[in-house]
Amino acid sequence: MKRSRPRFPEKLSMPRRRFVQGLATGGALLGASRSLALVEPTLRSSAAILSGTEFDLIVAETPVNFTGKSRIATTVNGSIPAPTLHWQEGDTVTIHVTNHLREMTSIHWHGLILPFNMDGVPGISFKGIAPGETFTYRFKVQQNGTYWYHSHSGGQEMAGMYGAIIITPIGGESIQADVDLVVQLSDWTDERPMRAYDKLKTQSDYYNFTQPTLLELFRDATDNGLDSAIDKRRMWNEMRMNPTDLSDLSGHTLTFLMNGTTPAGNWSELFNPGERIRLRFINAASNTIYDVRIPNLQMAVVQTDGIDVEPVTVDEFRFGSGETYDVIIEPNDDAYTIFAESIERSGFARGTLTSRPGLTAEVPGLSPSDWLDMTDMMGAVDHSTMPGMDHSSMPATDQHEMTTDHSEHSNALAVPSTQVRHASSEFGASTDMLVDTPRTNLNDPGVGLRNNGRRVLTLADLKTLGGAVDSRPPEREVELHLTGNMERYSWSIDGLEYGESTPIHFRHGERLRVILHNDTMMTHPMHLHGMWSELENDQGEFLVRKHTILVQPAQRISFLVTADALGRWAWHCHLLFHMEAGMFRQVIVS
Repeated sequence: MKRSRPRFPEKLSMPRRRFVQGLATGGALLGASRSLALVEPTLRSSAAILSGTEFDLIVAETPVNFTGKSRIATTVNGSIPAPTLHWQEGDTVTIHVTNHLREMTSIHWHGLILPFNMDGVPGISFKGIAPGETFTYRFKVQQNGTYWYHSHSGGQEMAGMYGAIIITPIGGESIQADVDLVVQLSDWTDERPMRAYDKLKTQSDYYNFTQPTLLELFRDATDNGLDSAIDKRRMWNEMRMNPTDLSDLSGHTLTFLMNGTTPAGNWSELFNPGERIRLRFINAASNTIYDVRIPNLQMAVVQTDGIDVEPVTVDEFRFGSGETYDVIIEPNDDAYTIFAESIERSGFARGTLTSRPGLTAEVPGLSPSDWLDMTDMMGAVDHSTMPGMDHSSMPATDQHEMTTDHSEHSNALAVPSTQVRHASSEFGASTDMLVDTPRTNLNDPGVGLRNNGRRVLTLADLKTLGGAVDSRPPEREVELHLTGNMERYSWSIDGLEYGESTPIHFRHGERLRVILHNDTMMTHPMHLHGMWSELENDQGEFLVRKHTILVQPAQRISFLVTADALGRWAWHCHLLFHMEAGMFRQVIVS
């Protein structure tokens, strides 16, 4: 496949290996907290751990150096990550956030159930925090588990403004562990975030250096025959799509961080043999989906997005920006590498757990970079007729929010609908692909993880302890399509970018089903603010309660929502640039 190389004149002056792995001593200086006590040592974090009910957080610019180049980051109390906040369920917390930047800022409390005017999204739940001003957040902590916070203003989250929140349950932890560690993954670029975004708007594959090559054509020809190999390339060319477009950014601009430390820096933590260790994984990356494993050590997943689940033992799990997974490990007297590679396989974050100082573990090589296959592109279709898509028989509606109301016939909504209804707004310049035969399976780990010889977590494996909180069946069904156009680098919902859309309305107290139908070839971590998303399978059986759900290419998933939170809420893809480009909606509960 012939692809143009980047048209921008500047070149990366740093060797790629050094850029991806960073400096051994790079990072930001740890800022001191004000009038806050350090938490008891049962919880460990690389950032300052602050406890209590009243906090002062200072947002400011801080010099950093992750790659050999001095840059300015956006930090909270002078550190990357920001301080870890340790709260107690049932307390009322007060957080004074002071803005020392020259621009507006904000903090969003990701996954927390709170009044909408405390949610921290400028233009929706409040006006933002102006330079020199202090905004006070105050709310009751109504849940427990692993959460996080970050800026919801411009590219500040990408520039370092994120931190962990750990909430202890009333009555103490039900998950027993001897050691409790925060493992926060993120990504850093030396470029100004909006400069990187502008490059993608000009050339959407600017950072994709894993293009199909002539060598791969020869390999395909050897494995499957020349005609088959040529037909495969011709198909992708005719669709004007790239089978390696798994992520917008890559290790050619990103350095992948674990607890604010580069791969070369190797964040490390000591343990005693025989200890039961809880790792609280948080994906605070702006634009990276991570695949996490600890070679030679299995992980028991016990919580996701702050909610306890039936333990499931795995070798590896994938999680998108915004998600959290808590796992239990029981290591021997040895050293282990925590290895988190990016979905497009251009780099990794890593750290070491070791039983003795100086004892290290081997760092595995990156997994192969797989191509998307036709299941990722077209779902459960008979691919023998590809390329080409015929949408002439597909129903469409002029209403970009497609709603089916069965309030008097609840049995009609016992199972999620399978009839695909493309909104008429999808048939436009903002959409380059429509999926007519989506897949509804939740037992697929996703591209790059299939049949890799490891036990990989899937959504089908997750079961919330205690089941659904609300046992009512849905009264109606809302269908939304995740859409995009890679050539234009446009991301949208139902073919409408945020600025062209109207709010989605939920009736206060109603129980409804939401169907998200992915008409793109990328995986999207979709985050609904203020309310829980209760994932179900294609038979309408409740699985797991989450605040952020990964939706794979050509996949159709459904979840139930209890609209118990009055106000205005954000709903968006948590890949920062997808949100900035338009995959964002406002939800009004009234």
